[in-house]
Amino acid sequence: MKILIEPVHFTADDSLIDYINNKVEKLGQFYEKIVDATVTLKLENSGQVKDKVVEVLLNVPGDSIFSSDTNKTFEEGIDKVTDTLKRQLIKRKEKQRSY
Repeated sequence: MKILIEPVHFTADDSLIDYINNKVEKLGQFYEKIVDATVTLKLENSGQVKDKVVEVLLNVPGDSIFSSDTNKTFEEGIDKVTDTLKRQLIKRKEKQRSY
């Protein structure tokens, strides 16, 4: 699986990139046919505590799976997004098995 990490208007440090790569790579355990993943990291200037946005787009054959979260840290955001994507991938795999 190819993983593209796009920080918008800032540079992400290596520890954050490694953390994201590890989390997204683990999604391959739940669905083997993931072609690539695009992770977008954004900073919102809304003045609130929750101002870091994580968006993940997974390309699978015939479709795309998307999840987004706004949180205080990018690590918490990627945790929630990967949990959501894990549930979506398991549900997709179960539907394929039923056919």
